[in-house]
Amino acid sequence: MAAGGSQRREWVLATLDRYQAPLTRYALRLVGDEDGARDAVQHAFLQLCSQSPDALDQRVAPWLFAVCRHKAMDLVRQRRRASSLEDREHPAFTSREPDPAMVAERHDLYARLSQAVAQLPPGQREAIDLWVEGFGYREIAQIIRQTEGNVRVLVHRGLKSLRQHPLARELLGVAAAGEPGPCRSGP
Repeated sequence: MAAGGSQRREWVLATLDRYQAPLTRYALRLVGDEDGARDAVQHAFLQLCSQSPDALDQRVAPWLFAVCRHKAMDLVRQRRRASSLEDREHPAFTSREPDPAMVAERHDLYARLSQAVAQLPPGQREAIDLWVEGFGYREIAQIIRQTEGNVRVLVHRGLKSLRQHPLARELLGVAAAGEPGPCRSGP
């Protein structure tokens, strides 16, 4: 029995090492604050402790993200009930990069891109968030309880909207009227 308990413990710790950071980033985007994100992630890993590695087989990532999503949505609903006028802002990430100019530039780019993503409809935003984390369409469908085809449509429309967003066009150097942008040279 001790060997089984030891293997289970190692499985949970390996899963924690592998998924804690991406799960926290995902929860942070859903909840909007670090404390709530940590609560949702902690809840997911506590639930994992009661699961059998064999029962989850190769579905551990979608399962974890789904459990975390449900807890995060509960937290968001609780906050809305508590204060319907509270405005969510995306938190600023601090980087461990030694160059302050690079850190500032990344922060500015992240904030601007986060604003563009935040303007997407909620379904598209969530599908894009999970897609960016490396999940496939089937896994995203399991996490958000949609069909795989619907997830493909959500990601496609979200990416299309982001490509057409003025910020993306500016960053890519695409001018509005088809003229060369600042990053392109003339004929």
